[in-house]
Amino acid sequence: MTGGERDVAAEFGEAVNMTAKELEHWLTTEESRSVGQKDGGGESTGHASGRRIVELLRKRKSSWTEQDYEHMSKVVGYVHRHLAQRPSGDVRDSRWRYSLMNWGHDPLK
Repeated sequence: MTGGERDVAAEFGEAVNMTAKELEHWLTTEESRSVGQKDGGGESTGHASGRRIVELLRKRKSSWTEQDYEHMSKVVGYVHRHLAQRPSGDVRDSRWRYSLMNWGHDPLK
């Protein structure tokens, strides 16, 4: 693992605050499937990313690939951008929170 990869992995570990089991369960919910941008297909970009995050969380760090680090970097960027757009008021049942959770981050944790 290079220094850059170590940095990406550390940022990913901070951005993704849900366990693989929590995220996997979340992705089965109607709320999870109800949010996000869909590119013509049935699954949103965030939902697909969530499935990939579950794989990364279950994978041995020593077997992470360049593509894995690229996805981790994408997740970190998304979570940081989305957190900066937090709406006012109670976000417990908001599309904003649901979208973040698809990317492995529960802002109420």
